Amino acid sequence: MSQVIELKSHPLVSHNLVILRSKDTDSQRFREAAQRLSNMVLVAATESLNAVEQAVETPMKTTTEMVVAEDIWFIPILRAGLAMVDEGLRLIPEAHVGIVGLYRDEETLQPQTYYKNLPDFTRSAHSCFIVDPMLATGGSACAAIDILKEYGATDLSLLTLISAPEGIKEVFSKHPDISIFTASVDEGLNDIGYIIPGLGDAGDRYFGT
Repeated sequence: MSQVIELKSHPLVSHNLVILRSKDTDSQRFREAAQRLSNMVLVAATESLNAVEQAVETPMKTTTEMVVAEDIWFIPILRAGLAMVDEGLRLIPEAHVGIVGLYRDEETLQPQTYYKNLPDFTRSAHSCFIVDPMLATGGSACAAIDILKEYGATDLSLLTLISAPEGIKEVFSKHPDISIFTASVDEGLNDIGYIIPGLGDAGDRYFGT
């Protein structure tokens, strides 16, 4: 069932959004704020992971805790999605990383795949987190979801920092089984497809290009 989980009401999320949005934020501060926001979105998205009890012996006694009981995959959409992967691996060092590379055809404006490195997801229980800082028109997100489903992925979530209502609507219209976790749902898109108020080009600002 489709759902959007927006974290903007959290004061730390809002605080870091101010840093990301400001045109005066340099690349280093932008990266740091993006990493903090990514961490908060990732924590929210992983709250419902399947877990099982495991005994653990402390210096005082034996007790039980819950451990993740499935393969976790982070799937960045190149290139900007790489900005969120490191935080995912800090949270779950045992996780795997798949890759989907997309670009937008300048004539058709449709996303085109130029690279992918993914496993056969039918072989084990899994949760896949597609990561991309910006959900604008939804074209790239839908293309990535299509590809992952072709590889057998069934438990999919989309994690973003900023989302436009148009992109959310597009994803849900084609993939009503997807959940979206985002720091902020913004006002919408301008006439050239940029999110307003947004933060500009996330990849350029993160990588300093």
